[in-house]
Amino acid sequence: MDKGIQAIQQVIDTYPPQPRRCENLSIFFGIQGEYHKAAELARQVAQLAPEYLAGYEQLANMALALQRFDEARWAIHQAQGRKLDDFILHNALYALAFLGAEPSKMAEEQQWFASHSSVENSGLSLAADTEGYVGHLGQARELTQRSVDSALRADSKETGGIWWENAALREAAFGYLTEARQAAAAGLKIYPASQGVRVEAALAYAMIGDTARANSLAEDLNKRYPLDTQMQSLWLPAIRAQRALNRKNPAEALAHLQSALPPIEYGQTQFVNNISCLYPTYVRGQAYLSAGQGKEAATEFQKILDHPGIVWNCWTGALARLGIARANAIQAKNSSGADADLARRRALAAYKDFLTLWKDADPDIPIYKEAKAGYAQLQ
Repeated sequence: MDKGIQAIQQVIDTYPPQPRRCENLSIFFGIQGEYHKAAELARQVAQLAPEYLAGYEQLANMALALQRFDEARWAIHQAQGRKLDDFILHNALYALAFLGAEPSKMAEEQQWFASHSSVENSGLSLAADTEGYVGHLGQARELTQRSVDSALRADSKETGGIWWENAALREAAFGYLTEARQAAAAGLKIYPASQGVRVEAALAYAMIGDTARANSLAEDLNKRYPLDTQMQSLWLPAIRAQRALNRKNPAEALAHLQSALPPIEYGQTQFVNNISCLYPTYVRGQAYLSAGQGKEAATEFQKILDHPGIVWNCWTGALARLGIARANAIQAKNSSGADADLARRRALAAYKDFLTLWKDADPDIPIYKEAKAGYAQLQ
């Protein structure tokens, strides 16, 4: 990726400005997590080619990542004012509505997706993520199935596979190992050649402790993509770290994640609706919890909460609250006197934050029951 950026930059510096070159460089910077540079280039695209939709789409997403929500709205409105529109803009509008807690606007976007059969699946997947975010797992499962069915009707097999893998990761994180395994296998069955499908499946298998399948997929991905920056810096380290956690070796897990640091830690994932779920950050937080390092764990989970414009409605944004609660509970246990009392109060507040978010959650979700038990134990 670094060499790609250098090559495109040299062309841009040598020849007259050309929108597509600036757009490509902006995309590369987004993948690297360099959102300020990516947004500036996207603005240049919009200025150079005001009738070019991709420039506004890129600016909207990069502005979201930077939490410049007014700028994201401006880019979308500029495009639509020129009669330029597609599902990427509506993904961003849905994200803005979700982040602004505006259910009526979220519903408007769902109506738009429902009226466009070729991309209806994207809207259904967004809705599945939103239901999962608040613990409505039954509804999330139903919407995931509908999103996959819609993608297959639109002959978007790879997209359908991705939606299954998103669900597999959510199921694994919530504690449903059998369902996670089934979803991961379903995604691979639909489109086994997809890089995105395979890498999410590998992480899901690692999260449920299916070492054989996780290893097989990870080894294959490593051989196929030895120079893929995100694969080598984010995805494979997260998979290896999760495997180390399964072996009760948090020190090894943290060592694997040394490459997954800012800015690439925040880099855009190209094959999903949102910018990124920040999976390596979440796994690092879990590693610090396993190591009994509460302060460091809280820092990692707070990163997720501090970047809602990247995470959107991914389940990591919900469970990061629980991670902070557990991190502070560890600090309370390892401290004494006023420090212990302060950490305990922080833990109780974080537990309450999570349980309030999940006040209407499906009651049998394993991680939900664990959270309620942890909260009760601290009281």
